[in-house]
Amino acid sequence: MSTPRTLGLPDRVRRVDVRTSRGSFAVLEAIPGIGACERKPALLVPGYTGSKEDFLAVLQPLAAAGRRVVAIDMRGQYETPGPADPGAYAPAELAADIASLAAAIGTDGRGVHLLGHSLGGLVARQAVLAQTAGISSLTLLGSGPGSLRGQRAARLRAVLADLEKAGPAQRARRVRELWEAELGPQAAADGVPAPIIAFLRERMLRNSAEGLVAMGTYLLSCPDQTAALAGLGSLPVLVLYGENDDAWPPSVQDRMARRLGAQRVCIPAATHSPAVEAPETTASTLTMFWNAAECSERRRKGGGPEAAAASRAAGQEAAAAGASRAAGQDAEPPGPGSLAADGGGSGAGGSGRTLGNGVSGNGVPGNGVPGNDAAPSTAASPSQGRRGSAAAMPSGHRAR
Repeated sequence: MSTPRTLGLPDRVRRVDVRTSRGSFAVLEAIPGIGACERKPALLVPGYTGSKEDFLAVLQPLAAAGRRVVAIDMRGQYETPGPADPGAYAPAELAADIASLAAAIGTDGRGVHLLGHSLGGLVARQAVLAQTAGISSLTLLGSGPGSLRGQRAARLRAVLADLEKAGPAQRARRVRELWEAELGPQAAADGVPAPIIAFLRERMLRNSAEGLVAMGTYLLSCPDQTAALAGLGSLPVLVLYGENDDAWPPSVQDRMARRLGAQRVCIPAATHSPAVEAPETTASTLTMFWNAAECSERRRKGGGPEAAAASRAAGQEAAAAGASRAAGQDAEPPGPGSLAADGGGSGAGGSGRTLGNGVSGNGVPGNGVPGNDAAPSTAASPSQGRRGSAAAMPSGHRAR
């Protein structure tokens, strides 16, 4: 599970419920501190045993770019109630929830940027494959092409076997016992502060036990649907992951991105939860990807002052990126696995351009705002694949 480092709501972030055609969902909503929501909203979907609080550290910086940002609890997670019927947690049902949320949040008809972390990425992908209207881009954050493998999968398999053995009537009690005997002591041993442990306990115990079994089973059996997603063609996709991800190995996520022709960014020193472990870098990467997707969409529609302004803005971002690199860090020469060398992954129309923003000192790439993430010693910039846009993306991110 992701472990938030703080629980305080930042300024302009509030806890609300979003009502949809499929029920009400608990969310954290962030809005810009100054000005209107000029850009498309973003919808953030958490992972297995996670919740909206996993995105707390990135909500304010994402909203500061001029957009409404909504992080949710899926059905059966924490503060969004879920039914006892296991069938209610089937992938198609969860994807339909995402579609209803996208419709409720993107009320102006402009669409939403959809991000899914871990299991949330598999659900978000399912929503896209279902041809959900109004999704303007897809970001897979620490999420792989198919079922979970390795040590995490082995641990999850053991937990699910225990819960299934307990039977429906005893599963909630067994979840509590699991927390008290294993998860809680492990969090304490890891040095997690007491208030955070109390939150993690409440969140785990409020999860639907049936939902935990059904969603966990999907994590262990999800088919690889990369080819189907790639076949949709024009939707901008970003694959974003930590260089030490211990759920889906970075090499697996990198290959998935190449198959998709997607932009891909590896965040140095992060593991499976970059939104918690490197929030400033994660937020700036997402902001530039989303802004570039919007600029590209306006250019595709063609003509008019708005398209011209978008093109000029993209050029200014690229020029600023070049100046930043010249004054700060040099790019690491692209190697066989580098982002700059990819040029399109699957080979379907990739441009092969190297575009990026420099990272200087402890700054956040591309937005000029001081941050807390440690800057890497070398930098490589994301490739522009078949789905890539021409606007600047941050450097300081390495492919593995």
